[in-house]
Amino acid sequence: MGRTRVLVVDDHRIFAEALATALAAEPEIEVGAAGTAAAAERALERAAAEGRPYDIVLVDADLPPAVGRPGQARSRDRFPVAVVPLPRRESSPAPGDGIALVARICRTHPALRAVVLATDDDPRRAVRALQAGASGWVAKESSLGRLLTVVRGVLRDETHLPPALLTGVVRELTSARRDRTESERLVGTLTPREEEVLRCMVAGLGRQAVAERLYLSPHTVRTHMQNVLGKLGVHSTLAAVAVARRAGITPSEPLPPPAPAQPPHPPTVASNAGPGAG
Repeated sequence: MGRTRVLVVDDHRIFAEALATALAAEPEIEVGAAGTAAAAERALERAAAEGRPYDIVLVDADLPPAVGRPGQARSRDRFPVAVVPLPRRESSPAPGDGIALVARICRTHPALRAVVLATDDDPRRAVRALQAGASGWVAKESSLGRLLTVVRGVLRDETHLPPALLTGVVRELTSARRDRTESERLVGTLTPREEEVLRCMVAGLGRQAVAERLYLSPHTVRTHMQNVLGKLGVHSTLAAVAVARRAGITPSEPLPPPAPAQPPHPPTVASNAGPGAG
């Protein structure tokens, strides 16, 4: 069996290289590192194309959006793949898009396991990470032994969370389920026509567009929209859409484009022929 291939994604160059070096010291692990989401996605695609896909990606939860000059990959003897760091941060950024990166790469590389590296244990963000497809959440100050336990565990399809996070994550998931159940109950009070209107609202259609879609007058659509807001207990279209999404309501399907007009058939010889023709 081949070695486990791990990609570390973190824009802190010192941290990323130190972590990659520590992991590479393990005989069964092969490591690469990237400093941006874009560099990580390129590395994953390149590895897959070469028939040597990564098994695990370790992603900084606070990985910032792409900033600064895109760097060129630089070969490092100690790493089998390129290391692509960003310039050092000048200030602490707002929470970044590490979890968004996890969602993208879990969609495009379904066999890949993702583990989020975090500076704090935030149950809400941990739930977002799990929903994005992550298999684990590890504090950055954890020991290498703890990280190796998680890496080996997620390879066995286990989900790993710090014990201190479990209660908060369960509470967040329970709250989300309760919100969904209540949203489903509210949507269940709508008539079939009102639900159609709501699906159009979720699709971002305005009153006139809904009227055209459902072959109704704008006045009738306005009445349906007011009824939808009242039954959902909200005061704006945006809030209604939020309730609908929690209830799992999908946008209405776009109308098919109109069929192109057929040109008139050219007159046939027979139709142009006068009496006695031929």
